[in-house]
Amino acid sequence: MRLGGPLFQPYTSPAEWVAALQAKGYRAAFCPVGLDADAQAVAGYRQSAAAADIVIAEVGAWSNPISPDPVIRGAAMEKCCQSLALAEAIGARCCVNIVGSRGEKWDGPHAGDLLEETFHLIVESVQMIIDTVEPESTYYTLEAMPWMYPDSPEAYLRLLQAIDRPHNAVHLDPVNLVNSPQRYFANDVLIRDCFAQLGPHIRSCHAKDILLQDHLTVHLDEVRPGTGALDYRTFLTELDKLDPDIPLMLEHLPNEAEYDAAALHLRDLAREIGCAL
Repeated sequence: MRLGGPLFQPYTSPAEWVAALQAKGYRAAFCPVGLDADAQAVAGYRQSAAAADIVIAEVGAWSNPISPDPVIRGAAMEKCCQSLALAEAIGARCCVNIVGSRGEKWDGPHAGDLLEETFHLIVESVQMIIDTVEPESTYYTLEAMPWMYPDSPEAYLRLLQAIDRPHNAVHLDPVNLVNSPQRYFANDVLIRDCFAQLGPHIRSCHAKDILLQDHLTVHLDEVRPGTGALDYRTFLTELDKLDPDIPLMLEHLPNEAEYDAAALHLRDLAREIGCAL
């Protein structure tokens, strides 16, 4: 597996980007360009990544392709298609998005998000995105959320089977599946279940942690890896059984120092349990 994370040092060329990644010891990276990048820039970053043995993990397509607002949905579908095309062009392992929401907030909870009709709408939207772009090497992936599909390994697998496209895959963020005290205290079981059911389909992973607070009612907060309860021994051990190039991408931390601390913790733990990171 390969650790990566966001960069805080600005870069204006592939060489500067590679140098910034190497300074952090990262062997995986988020996509270094936006949707407005021209073909020459995309090719330059792809070539530099390959030459420096850096895996471009993912292109984010963060949007709401199942919005009930047709204007929002149309724009989101276009963004998803453009993002998947960029992932293909730049050699990223995947394009990632959540499924979206039937509510006003693209990533917020809504009563309609876990309905059967919404499940079928998700299937149709993903099929349309993949069929429009027709990727040959990259994958369109869905990331779990606590209050929308896929909210369990079983829901992930059901979506994969229903979408039925070879270039649909899984983006695993186990923290987003910890949505109850039951899963919190047995997250090692949840992690093993994810890998048992979804392992061959996983293209990229996010690294963060989760902490159950001790005040009512139930408060589960994202925290820095190593300061919560996610069983990283199990997570890293299971990841190490997969493709050695699979990325583990740090995210959602407030500053560079926190990312450095998280990277140090994960590298120390990987070394302790005999995993390459």
